[in-house]
Parts: sequence; C-alpha cells; structure tokens
Amino acid sequence: MCYTPIDQRHRHTGNTKQIVGGVVLGPAAGLVICQYSDDTAFYLFGCDAQWKSQSDTWHEELEDAKAQAEFEYEGTSKTWRLPGEL
Repeated sequence: MCYTPIDQRHRHTGNTKQIVGGVVLGPAAGLVICQYSDDTAFYLFGCDAQWKSQSDTWHEELEDAKAQAEFEYEGTSKTWRLPGEL
C-alpha cells in the first residue's frame, strides 16, 4: 500500500517496544503498510535497512496503521510513498 524510510525527518518516539524472540528491537530503518489479497486488514511492518520485516502490527483500517506509525515515529504522516515511487 505504502512505505517510508525512517530518517532525519522522523523521531522515534519510544511510545512502543517491539519485542521479537525476547529481544527488544531498536528503531526501524523503514515502515511498510501492506494488505494481503485475501484479507481486509492492514499490516504495519517495521523493517531493517534491507527492507526485511522485523516486526508487524495488525490494523482494521489503513488510517489506523498510519496512525500507529505516527505514534511510533513522528513525521511519517508526511513521508508515505506509494510502491514504485523513489
């Protein structure tokens, strides 16, 4: 659906902790919002520098996923890109 690199335009708020395998992850290098073709929900993925998913959250609406991203990384509401955009 959309993505944004996390860079100097953003502030990691620390409002949430992503824990995977008992380890607290650091800030994501990028965020991606996806929707599977057989699902009505949206998924917010926190990715590493190679865009490999490190964490995810489930959201009923696209705007909910975007709001969660803004809650975790201030500034994302202004930097979302569509697939294929550089």
